[in-house]
Amino acid sequence: MDVMPQQDPESRRPPEPSPQDPYAMPAEGATAVPPPPPTLRTTLRRAAFGAVAAGVLLAGALVAVPDGDRDAPKEPGPVERAEAAATAGSPASLSDLTALIGDRQKWVESHPDDAPSWATLGSAYVEWGRRSADAAYFGRAEEALKRSLDARPGERGNGEAWVGMAALANARHDFLAAKRWGETVRKQDPKAWSVYPVLIDAYTGLGDVKAATGATEKFGELRKGVPALARTADLYRSQGWREDALATAREAADRATEPAEKAEALHRLGELAWERGEPEEAVAQFDAALRTDSGHHASLAGKARALVALERTDEALAAYQSAVTGLPRPEYVLELGELYESLELDGDARSQYEKLGGLLEQAKAAGVDESVIRARYESDHGDPAVAVELLRGQWKKQHRSAAVADALGWALHRAGKSEEGLEYAQQAVDTGVRNASYAYHLGVIEQQLAQYGPARRHLEEALRTNPAFSPLDAPKAREALETLGEPSPGGPGDTQPPPPPPAPVPEPKRESGPEPKPERKREPEQEPKRESPRPEAPAPAPSKTPPAPSKAAPGTPAAVEADASKSP
Repeated sequence: MDVMPQQDPESRRPPEPSPQDPYAMPAEGATAVPPPPPTLRTTLRRAAFGAVAAGVLLAGALVAVPDGDRDAPKEPGPVERAEAAATAGSPASLSDLTALIGDRQKWVESHPDDAPSWATLGSAYVEWGRRSADAAYFGRAEEALKRSLDARPGERGNGEAWVGMAALANARHDFLAAKRWGETVRKQDPKAWSVYPVLIDAYTGLGDVKAATGATEKFGELRKGVPALARTADLYRSQGWREDALATAREAADRATEPAEKAEALHRLGELAWERGEPEEAVAQFDAALRTDSGHHASLAGKARALVALERTDEALAAYQSAVTGLPRPEYVLELGELYESLELDGDARSQYEKLGGLLEQAKAAGVDESVIRARYESDHGDPAVAVELLRGQWKKQHRSAAVADALGWALHRAGKSEEGLEYAQQAVDTGVRNASYAYHLGVIEQQLAQYGPARRHLEEALRTNPAFSPLDAPKAREALETLGEPSPGGPGDTQPPPPPPAPVPEPKRESGPEPKPERKREPEQEPKRESPRPEAPAPAPSKTPPAPSKAAPGTPAAVEADASKSP
């Protein structure tokens, strides 16, 4: 069974499973096997016993020291380093991860009933597929995890296989399934720290900020150190707490020791600098990450983005091309296509968009839901109606993160439904995340709806947050602000065009008949003439000099009323 990932993209593709293989399975979604409910028979003692047994087994298989060197410290090899990273909740280097996959594959060939090793192999496949952008490995991950659950069901202490299924569901963007798997493990063993990272990812994908916050805090209680700091920094970032996110991310970078962990921490600092609109700082952090781990292609893509903002276009194009070759994630390919389009290199842009379409089809075949990326493309470069349909499907699946809300609001606007799109775009901005694209989308929608004051405020916010947030949209944001012009000096009431004057109300015609009774002590001939009705003014302050009594003609209603008031 060929499972050893190689650096060559072509050799990473898994072979077709043999029809005679009784364990060959199609690349189904992570929801193919619904997570069973936890049972009361499952106890922490059984889970602990399984973990100890697995540790003894792996130690005997992987750390065999010759008798003559019992007292000499053994330098950990790539497999041990990968194991140590997984035990700490940190990322392993790709080379160590490759060694771990090969080692576990050889082991399970001769020990097919070793449930912990199958679970480790499946989780390693998930990580490899996620970090290499090779979705084909998710099918192999599902097969290995099912083999683990066949050998030992989750309710009998195989919680790590359930955690692996949750991680697989997250990688396929099936956050609802990941939530079910993860919550099953948490109910069985609330102190199993390994379940909380997958729960954080699931809750974040569903837009459940409260649950994500609770899971992050619990993870920090159970697993202190760099992994907890990294998760906390991401939480602060998603809520717009920029200073807290930066301080926590810096602490994580300072405390990281292993190259893969250090590179990931430096990459996070680069992303935060980019979002603040500081491209020089972003380039410096991404370069530091690449010096630490030359294979950290996500930092190469981040550097390319920042180089565009610095108008170092040739370097940016070279960095983007290297990034999409080493890590062909659809979002990087879309960014490169839009950069070509901003440079009016339409042929190169079309090539990238075609490549994007191929990647999206491959992801779909592997059970990965890339609806948000495809909708972003359709909204700006294809059919907005298709984008709306895709994103409504995401919303029905409870995928209600800020990213989905923003994309849906923008797609509705592009499809001519700006009033409906306003609600979703506002929801994305209200999460507090400092994302210039979100503010730009909301400002454009408000401008379309003649809400000129809020539109100006959000367009200014987008450019203030990151003046070069997009090679296509940042110039459009400046153009929209110029169209709106400066606000009037009169204050908030003058920031929108004045409403049209009210239509004059015609004076009512008098009809023949008896004259209506006038107000008391007021002669009819003194009634002021009014062009149109208006609210009655407040009564004037009383004067010290009494007014002279008016003389009414005898026999009139006023004279009769005056005589009656004099009688006792």
